[in-house]
Amino acid sequence: MSVAVFEKLTALFDAGDARYRVLEHPPVRTSEEAAQVRQTALGQGAKAMVCRVKISASRRVYVLAVLPADCQADFDKIAAAIGGKKAALATGEEAEKLTDCVMGAVPPVSFHSDLHLLVDPSLLTRNREISFNAGLRECSIIIYSEDYRRIVCPPCAAISGPGFS
Repeated sequence: MSVAVFEKLTALFDAGDARYRVLEHPPVRTSEEAAQVRQTALGQGAKAMVCRVKISASRRVYVLAVLPADCQADFDKIAAAIGGKKAALATGEEAEKLTDCVMGAVPPVSFHSDLHLLVDPSLLTRNREISFNAGLRECSIIIYSEDYRRIVCPPCAAISGPGFS
C-alpha cells in the first residue's frame, strides 16, 4: 500500500549511512511467513503493533509498540511504560491512518507525530540484524541493529511477555 513509507525509510537509512538491504518477496501476512521468505530467525523480525493507550478518562495516546516477532506484546507493560492505565490494539482503520500502511506492513519507525514509538530492548540486543516489512507486505528491510538504534533513537522499555514455543 505505501511506497511512500518505503521511500521515507530508505531515505532515512541512507542519510544515516545505515548498513541495510532491501528484499522483495511474495506478500506475507504473518511473522513466521516473513522469517521464512527472508531466511532469518523469527526473533530477528521487528513486530510493529499500533496500540491505543488510555492515559485518563479523557486522554488517549497511540503507541507503535515494537518487539521481537517471537514474543507476545504485554499490554500492561506498554501502558505502564508511557504512564497509561490500559493498552489495547488500535483498530485497523486507526493503524492505517497513523502509519499509511495496512496491518502486517507497518515498519518499526513512526513518521506521524501522534504515534509514539516504543521498542522492546531485547529486539536490539539479541541479533546483529533486525528485519521488518517496509511499508509493503512484499518488501522487507534487513538492517544492522546498531544502525537502526543510532538512526531511529527509539525509546526502549520491556514491553514483551513470554513468546511462542
